[in-house]
Amino acid sequence: MQAIPLPNYLAGYPPELVTQVRRLIEQDRLGDWLLQKYPVAHNVRTDRALYDYTQEIKEAHLRNTGQLSKVLFDSKLHVIRNALGTHTSISRVQGAKLKSKREIRVATIFRDMPPEFLRMIVVHELAHLKEREHDKPFYQLCRHIEPDYHQLEFDLRTYLSYLAATGNRLWGTGQDIDETRAAL
Repeated sequence: MQAIPLPNYLAGYPPELVTQVRRLIEQDRLGDWLLQKYPVAHNVRTDRALYDYTQEIKEAHLRNTGQLSKVLFDSKLHVIRNALGTHTSISRVQGAKLKSKREIRVATIFRDMPPEFLRMIVVHELAHLKEREHDKPFYQLCRHIEPDYHQLEFDLRTYLSYLAATGNRLWGTGQDIDETRAAL
């Protein structure tokens, strides 16, 4: 049997872990394992609900980082080819004042994922409000907000590898699946 080529989602992880993930995919057991660990999708469905969800986490952990002007699900973010989420800060001069806007965009695929995966990506993007680079202070902040951050990131990357290899979504159906498959 030919090995399933995995995208680079698990780059940087120990080869033993990557081999274990590959083996679970080949044996068609990874999907069941993920569903057992994360049985249900969250109920954050609208951009407004995502904004409120993100604000709740921000207010609990990052009160002094400035106001978010927009948080939304973005169908143009290509999960497989590009980014899972983005953050932007735009500063403009209006008269004698400097105004800044901050936006977070989350890939639409997160609309139908477990609450833990949504929290992980929101925490990641919120951490960028304070720490721009993916360095040690950034990941320390992520772990401060979400203590299981690294495990959730690995599980998400494992799921994305499963999705790329099989094309089978575990949570949700519909247009998001077609968009994801098109990006594959």
